[in-house]
Amino acid sequence: MKTHRNAELGLLAFSMTLVAIYAATVEANQFDTIHSTFWIPAALLAALFLGLHFVVRFTAPYADPVLIPAVALINGLGVSFLRRLDIARAISNKEPIPGVFAGTGGRQLAWTLAALILAAILLLVVRDHKVVSRYAYTLGLVGIVLVMIPAVLPSSLSEVNGAKLWIKLGAFSIQPGEFAKLALVSFFAYYLVRKREVLSLASRRFLGIDFPRGRDLGPVVTVWLLSLLVLVFEKDLGTALLYFGLFVVTLYVATERASWLIIGLLLFFGGVYTAYLLGASVGGPFANFYDRATIWLDPFAQANYDKAGGSYQLVQGLLALGTGGLFGSGPGAGSPGFVPEVRTDFIFAGMGEEIGLFGLAALLVCYLLIVERGLRAALGVRDSFGKLVAGGLAFTLGLQVFVILGGITGLIPLTGQTTPFLSAGGSSLMANWLLIAMLLRISNAARGPANSGGSSDRPGGPKKAPTQLHGAMTEVIKP
Repeated sequence: MKTHRNAELGLLAFSMTLVAIYAATVEANQFDTIHSTFWIPAALLAALFLGLHFVVRFTAPYADPVLIPAVALINGLGVSFLRRLDIARAISNKEPIPGVFAGTGGRQLAWTLAALILAAILLLVVRDHKVVSRYAYTLGLVGIVLVMIPAVLPSSLSEVNGAKLWIKLGAFSIQPGEFAKLALVSFFAYYLVRKREVLSLASRRFLGIDFPRGRDLGPVVTVWLLSLLVLVFEKDLGTALLYFGLFVVTLYVATERASWLIIGLLLFFGGVYTAYLLGASVGGPFANFYDRATIWLDPFAQANYDKAGGSYQLVQGLLALGTGGLFGSGPGAGSPGFVPEVRTDFIFAGMGEEIGLFGLAALLVCYLLIVERGLRAALGVRDSFGKLVAGGLAFTLGLQVFVILGGITGLIPLTGQTTPFLSAGGSSLMANWLLIAMLLRISNAARGPANSGGSSDRPGGPKKAPTQLHGAMTEVIKP
């Protein structure tokens, strides 16, 4: 069987060429010339991704060849844009141009190195994705603890821009929820593989849809209550939507019953609307969400907004997107510095001003390609646990992009989520590269021979013994 690793190498070279062209264009617009060192950040990124390519070549040779190049392109453009912001700030302040490893762009380059090392370690240690199911309950507990830590910490140690999603200790900060989603996906997948027959049972049929029994609603209601606690105490709609949406969609994939999606949507939007009404009447822990919802309903109504709060951030992001138009002003030729938090939450708006609607559409196609390849791995893998893990991880990535882009464009209230692989921040970058590494491992099992997920994945290498009958997958056949 072909491994397609050479195709991956070619696509990776093409991605890094695009990143180098972007960096050269930034320098041409910032300095009216291109320095001879413009290629160094792109070359360093290429070396890092090439190292991961060789790890995949020898540990997961049948993995999807599109995943790494697509993610590398987004990651590389994110590092280049952050360096573009560093250069603009240095020019504005009449300071020396920052070095390759200085400023936000330099830190993001260092975080990329750390993230790729973690991804390589996961591929080297986890040779069979089914091994993860042995630690499902431990991962579930770890995930819940990681989600709730920021909620119980004082605001001075956990709150940024109104959302309590961080752990801050001096100059060090981490967003534990980014790692929690990986642990929770594994736990949800294991739980639903064991309970899917029960959860697939129907009690009554309404409007052509089979609804589950009332006694089986317990897990959904429990996760719904936990997501509402996240909404109230961590003051972030995006995180609550991410966790609850992840569970409901994984439940739908496991049972193939659309009624779970309907129940999940009704529960979530009912809870959000109730929180909005409580915020308007009693305030307290609901006040932050009420304020964000009010801004979302009509951001331009607040004529006297200021930089300290209100709708300033959202309005500046919308103006940046509008200024970019179809083709943008060109990399390095815009004014993204006017957008608050352009390095993190609003990086899509800052880039949109310079690459325009077509450029943002191309970026979204890259995200769509990653999600599609993850879902393809879910369809192709031979065990139910792998199907749910791959499907859940791919959906998580897609939903996170929707949540942050929906907040920037005014489709939903603003959230504290980061744009995967683009935004500055180490925890988000490392967690999402671990997500990609897990998809690579599962796609290797899906695309390779039946025994390619054993002790050795190298073509021609030693293989594990054939799977015994008690390990074979089972399917529920509907009449």
